[in-house]
Order: sequence, then C-alpha cells, then structure tokens
Amino acid sequence: MRDMNGDAGGMGVMPMPPPPADHAATKGAAPPHTMMGMMHMTFFWGDRAVVLFPGWPGERGAGMYLLCLLFVLALAALTEALALLSRRLARRGEDGAPATAASAALLTAVHAARMGMAYLVMLAVMSFNVGILLAAVAGHAVGFLFARSRVRTGAARGNVTSPELCGVPPSHPSKP
Repeated sequence: MRDMNGDAGGMGVMPMPPPPADHAATKGAAPPHTMMGMMHMTFFWGDRAVVLFPGWPGERGAGMYLLCLLFVLALAALTEALALLSRRLARRGEDGAPATAASAALLTAVHAARMGMAYLVMLAVMSFNVGILLAAVAGHAVGFLFARSRVRTGAARGNVTSPELCGVPPSHPSKP
C-alpha cells in the first residue's frame, strides 16, 4: 500500500492541506491570526505600544503615549500611598482594643484597591515598553518619597515630632 506521495513505507512527507476557506475574511473582517497584531516579547522603545486596553495608546501618537506614561506613573504612586494608608489603618487596631467590623472592612477595601492597582501596574509593564517600565519605577519612587520617606512635611526642616508621620513605625517601649 502506498501513501499520498507514492512511498510504500508510509514514512514519506505528506503535503500540507490547503487552508480552509475563511468565511470571516470574505465578510470584510481580518483573519483571526492578524487581529491581535504584534505583541512584543522583548523590551522595546517607542510610542506605538498597547497598554492595558486594546488600542490604547496604540497608533494615536506621542501625546497619548505621554498621557499613558503619566497614568502609569500616577497609578504606581497611588499604590505606594495606599500601602501607607493600609499600614496606618492596621496600626490603629494595635492599641489593644478589639477591631470593629467597620475598621476591618475599611482595611480590607484599602488592601484590595492597593492590590488591584499593583496588578494594573504589573500588566502595564508587561507591554514590554521601556518607557512604561521607567514610568512605573518612577511612580513607585515618587510615591515612596511622598508617602513613606522623611522628606515629607516638617521632616526636611528637621522638626519631626512623630516618626509615624513619615511612615516610620513607632517604637513600642515594651518591645526591645
């Protein structure tokens, strides 16, 4: 018995079947393999990136790309600010009094919002655009600078009265 190529051993190379007629292409839609476009798997530099949402900023030019960079920067900075808020809310319950359901719910909501924003920053960085990566790192740095460093109000002038105001946990006299 012979295969399609006439080989008797059955180990010959079979020709590829013709592609099926794509009924979507005949209706004016793009074939499925070209709808997604090119997705970068290595870091690249350019203002033609797709970040978080399909087509955004995409081919809309440098202005939308800059807006996207500012959005990612602000998202990362807000993530750091929510980290500080979460720590402060958690510290309120450390005074020995039992936590109320409302304070637990508020702490949970702040944590969920912080994690959601952190994941959005991560997904933005997964666009593999170097500008987006730099904006995310700069946003986390700016957020840390304003939310948890000693550069905030009063600390730069040397009149810090409470280290807790600068994101430094208070030292407990009972704990060494």
